[in-house]
Amino acid sequence: MTSKFAGLCGLAMIGLSLNITHVYAQCTAPEFKDGVVGYSECKEWPAYPGVNITVSSQREGPPRAEDPYEGTYDLRLALVASNGGAPLATYFHASSFSSDAIGFDWLSIDTARYILTPQLRAFGVRAAFRGSSRANPFGETWLSLYVKEGKTLRPVLESLIVESNGGEWDTNCEGEFHETKRTLQMASTSSHGYADLIVKTQSSGSTNIRKGEECVSVSSAKKTAVTTLRYDGKQYAVPESLQGRQF
Repeated sequence: MTSKFAGLCGLAMIGLSLNITHVYAQCTAPEFKDGVVGYSECKEWPAYPGVNITVSSQREGPPRAEDPYEGTYDLRLALVASNGGAPLATYFHASSFSSDAIGFDWLSIDTARYILTPQLRAFGVRAAFRGSSRANPFGETWLSLYVKEGKTLRPVLESLIVESNGGEWDTNCEGEFHETKRTLQMASTSSHGYADLIVKTQSSGSTNIRKGEECVSVSSAKKTAVTTLRYDGKQYAVPESLQGRQF
C-alpha cells in the first residue's frame, strides 16, 4: 500500500467515523489579527465527510501608506477534522501572490472531481487578479491543485490560467476586448501514474465601433483549442502561455 493510498484511506475512514459518532462543527474560515489584510475561506470536502479545507493568504510586511492592499501575500492551506478542528495536513508558501497595479482580488477553494489516480483525489485553489485601469481592463484567474501526502499538502499543478479577459478602449465606446476560459477534464491516459489533464480553451473577442449615435459591438468567431498536460513525476508541466506569472 503506497503512502498516498494510505493517506486518502485515512481521510475516508476519519469521515466515516465522525459521521457516525459526531455532529460536525461549522466550517470556519481562518481569522486574521487586527490590521492584517488578507483573504480566507473554509469549505467542506464533499468527497471526504468530516474533513474541511481551509485557505488563507495575508499580506506580508507592514502596510503601504498609499494602499494597504499592495504588497506580497503568502499562502496557507490545511485539511482539518470537522470535529474539533485538528489539522490533518498543512501547506505554507511565502510570497505566493503580489498585488500592485494588477490587484490580488480574491481566493477560493475548488472541490471538483480532480481524480488523479483511483486512490488519489486533488482539490483546487483559485486566485483572481484584476487591473485598475478603466481604459485597459484586465482580469485573470489561476487554478492550482494540491494532494495530501502524509501530514503535508503538495502542489501538483500550479497557476494554470483558467479565465482571462482584457481589452483597450476609449472609455466611451470604441475599442477591442477579448476573453478566454479553460476547463479541466481527466483523461483516460496517464503519465507517471497520474491521469493526464485535458485542458479545453475557448477564446472570444469583440470590437466596439461608433455608428452615428449608437455604439455597436461586433463579436468575432469563437476559437477552441485542446492541450494535454502530463505529470512529469513531480508536477504537471504547464506551457508558459497557459501559466500565470507574478505581476
